[in-house]
Amino acid sequence: MRVHIISDMEGVGGIVKGDQTNAGRPMFEEGRKLYTGEINAAIRGAKAAGATEIVVMDCHGAGEGYTFNSLLPEELDPACEYVVQEEWTEYTGFLEEGCDAALFVGMHAMAGTADGVLNHTVSGQAWQNLWFNDTRVGETGINAALCGTWGCPVLLVTGDEASCREGQELLGDGLTTVAVKKGIGQTSARLFAREGARVIVSDVDLGAAETTAEEITKAGGEAVAEHVDVTDQAETLALAERVVQ
Repeated sequence: MRVHIISDMEGVGGIVKGDQTNAGRPMFEEGRKLYTGEINAAIRGAKAAGATEIVVMDCHGAGEGYTFNSLLPEELDPACEYVVQEEWTEYTGFLEEGCDAALFVGMHAMAGTADGVLNHTVSGQAWQNLWFNDTRVGETGINAALCGTWGCPVLLVTGDEASCREGQELLGDGLTTVAVKKGIGQTSARLFAREGARVIVSDVDLGAAETTAEEITKAGGEAVAEHVDVTDQAETLALAERVVQ
């Protein structure tokens, strides 16, 4: 049995900060270790299920020389081979030769998913929405389409709860998912409001924030929506000052 493991970094257990996924940041080496550990878990599972050939394809763009090259080769299970690409989804050789199963490890939710940890689609700066034949997809959908081109079924998606939900909605209830963490977003805002807190819902997408604030208000809570881009330090600090006031 030939198994293709397609991996990303943001959906790995213990990874919640951008500094853990970006080359050159102090926490990146910690992220690489966690990342390699989850890939190894998938390799062990594939071997236990009878895999005779396993190829890992790193699809995480960490920047610098670590783009699609973020795992730790010296810690990787020797039962597999791994591929370093120049471009995302560039390598298709294993699929073209015929592959029995694909396992998606460390997936994150598509851009705009309220409870998606480090959610984005391809590039958080350049992309917002992507559709395949009128179906909105994230990177799980892109990778699934790649596998489907050569008739390879996707049997597993691991990541946060949001990415697992996204995978099942796209690929069906027969998909096996393993959620390794739960994102905190709209849900936490509702819970705070239920306990009597006055809530400020902030988002780079003001419309999404307003929708959440309206839902809280209709449920009897008190909430207002604010626009904020958390990549802009001055804007984030200004929001914090307004919250205190």
